[in-house]
Amino acid sequence: MVQRLALAKLHSVVVAGETGLAADTAVVVDGEVLGKPLEPDRAQEMLRLLSGRTHEVVGGIAVRHGGHDAAGVVTTRVSFRDLSDEEIRAYVASGEPLDKAGGYAIQGGGDRFVTEVDGCRDNVIGLSLGAALELFSILGFQPPSRPGGSSH
Repeated sequence: MVQRLALAKLHSVVVAGETGLAADTAVVVDGEVLGKPLEPDRAQEMLRLLSGRTHEVVGGIAVRHGGHDAAGVVTTRVSFRDLSDEEIRAYVASGEPLDKAGGYAIQGGGDRFVTEVDGCRDNVIGLSLGAALELFSILGFQPPSRPGGSSH
């Protein structure tokens, strides 16, 4: 699903002959896909569901270069500690969880809920740079080197 969505985004914004990248992320727990909560009540429900459990963050990546597309999926397992209703309410009141897959931002206040990350942390933030560079490499694109240093 996330790979299909990333490809659809890529095709909608990157015209043939250009180089581009698109991505999509979903949080999955017990087979249920958690998208972005648009309402505070839904964000609280999501965080209660994730509390004390391990879930998967699935990132779809699509790239275009040289008239060709490549796409892939990166999966990262994230474990949460048990969360109290009070801290869930306070976090949701901050506004941060809204418009974030799964209702949290690991690069922000949601990091305090995480006990373990198994896989690519950048994928949880929103884009696995390593996976994107690998897909571009498959298509023959090499990013320019930084002045005075390596390209990584």
